[in-house]
Amino acid sequence: MKKQVICINWGTKYGPKYINRLYAAVARNITPPFSFTCFTDSFEGIRPEVDCQPLPDIPVEIPKTKRGIWPKARLWGPRLGDLEGPVLFLDLDLVITGSLDGFFTYGEPDKVILSRNPAKPFERVGQTSCFRFPVGKLLPLQEEFCENPLGIAEEYVWEQRFVTRNAPGGVDFFPARWVRHFRYQCIPTFPLNWFKTPKLTRDASIVIFPGGVMPEAAITGGWKGREGFTLAQHLRGIRNRPRHEGSLWRYLRHYVKPTPWVAEAWRE
Repeated sequence: MKKQVICINWGTKYGPKYINRLYAAVARNITPPFSFTCFTDSFEGIRPEVDCQPLPDIPVEIPKTKRGIWPKARLWGPRLGDLEGPVLFLDLDLVITGSLDGFFTYGEPDKVILSRNPAKPFERVGQTSCFRFPVGKLLPLQEEFCENPLGIAEEYVWEQRFVTRNAPGGVDFFPARWVRHFRYQCIPTFPLNWFKTPKLTRDASIVIFPGGVMPEAAITGGWKGREGFTLAQHLRGIRNRPRHEGSLWRYLRHYVKPTPWVAEAWRE
């Protein structure tokens, strides 16, 4: 059976570099045959091996909220191009560090299977940075969302919470060791993050990067907006720290040493 990988791109935040690197990482870590489809609003600069498809239609305007990001709701419709059956969705900014084959054989093929969310340890909520679902299975979610998109977005905040709680037939989770959260599970606890390089566990196949650190910052060190900063530069910036960093405690914790294994994995 062909393994079907999908991603979605809109606007200018990510673009061809992220799409092309994700494709290359998938190709290095999957046993053929496989397909790689990107649903996007621009085909420019994307390598020819990627099957580029227009963003799926949705009959409402995607709401813009302060926290949640909801354009993935486009993927919940009855069709995704010419794809059928289970598809594995991957966020553009994740890093692949091991084999993806298990993500296609784990659990029942008609189930919605999410990665675990370590940011919410006391809530049973999945992470849609990496999740598998059969095409069309989430149509009831899209229909409910379209009836009141802003209300749903404000009630659930994160689309992954909406998927976890409302997916038809419930959800399962991939083994926790397969998908690691860079900020929560790889960066050493403060103040060790000032001196020790983030670690990758042996069984991890995917590392996700929600909030704060992007792969560029992991490679060069520093933090989002301070990519490439040394520890000395980081400390000199205390007085003029950005408002969005919040407290001094928060700012001090927001530093990561350059991480060679991310550079090795996140490349074409």
